[in-house]
Amino acid sequence: MQAVDSFRDRILDAAARGARLRIRGGGSKDWYGNAARGEVLDTRAWRGIVSYEPAELVITARAGTPLAEIEAALAERGQMLAFEPPHFGPDATLGGAIAAGLSGPRRASVGAVRDFVLGAVLMDGRGQVLHFGGQVMKNVAGYDVARLLTGSLGTLGLLLEVSVKVLPKPVCEATLRIACDQVEALRLLNTWGGQPLPLSASCWTGGALWVRLAGARAAVEEAQRLLGGEPVADAEGFWRSLREQEHGWFQGPGDLWRLSLPAHGLPLALGDTLIEWGGAQRWVRIDPDFDAAGLRHAIARAGGHATLWRAPHKAVGAFHPLAPAVARIHARLWDEFDPQHVFDRERLYAD
Repeated sequence: MQAVDSFRDRILDAAARGARLRIRGGGSKDWYGNAARGEVLDTRAWRGIVSYEPAELVITARAGTPLAEIEAALAERGQMLAFEPPHFGPDATLGGAIAAGLSGPRRASVGAVRDFVLGAVLMDGRGQVLHFGGQVMKNVAGYDVARLLTGSLGTLGLLLEVSVKVLPKPVCEATLRIACDQVEALRLLNTWGGQPLPLSASCWTGGALWVRLAGARAAVEEAQRLLGGEPVADAEGFWRSLREQEHGWFQGPGDLWRLSLPAHGLPLALGDTLIEWGGAQRWVRIDPDFDAAGLRHAIARAGGHATLWRAPHKAVGAFHPLAPAVARIHARLWDEFDPQHVFDRERLYAD
């Protein structure tokens, strides 16, 4: 518990000095969100798997535990973090994965990070250790704070421990490549989305649609027969490059935006595009001088939101502006968990 006591001392000292802390694990996602500010509070000293019950499909670990260590332990028992969290570097931690709330290619078929968070232990801006949720799915009475922490980027407090639901690895997987334009790709994805097909991931870019099938061998083989296309040899490498954004498409010029839209949405005339999650997530590279406010307005009218993902400067704000009522809820939550404003809440919203 020495590390926890050290965390408390740092938080109380910062509160007394009027200083700001920015929580940091492996630093693999330092670029995400608005520019990080404040003194670094490093979580890596608080690491290790607390409990793992393969039969119960639950793992509990400390926030500073390397994500690779978690995944290796699960793989030994034929299980996985189903939401496929991106690492963006070898030092990624479990706490960072939960705080960032980012999901990989499988998100559209199994759910987002917050759908798998069962419980969490948090140290708030007063240095208090708070427990939320538990280790079973039906444990929520009232506000589900454990899931609220997902994607909060450390603005509500310091994650100490997280319990996550895991899933068995698929018995069989296969990836197909189908040559088509963007319009046809979206049509196919929406058609297949209404059918009992074992689709676990999709990606369209450069005039081709990749789809991953996962499940029982008979179901995968039958789906291959129905969908057609060409089998992909290094499928695992392709989906890893997509998850970690090492795929060549992500190396192009311009600011990188992530657009979240209804899956049935029409193609957007925004230049070179990469589409994931059955059409619900779209990546576009845009000239830095592009009208960001106009883009966000157009995406909002289409029922979505736009995040400035990677750019040299983020003066327009990384995240889509909140509606006034939602912004007031955010402010009240921040003040409840961190009344002294110790944690770097501007990582999410500068105002």
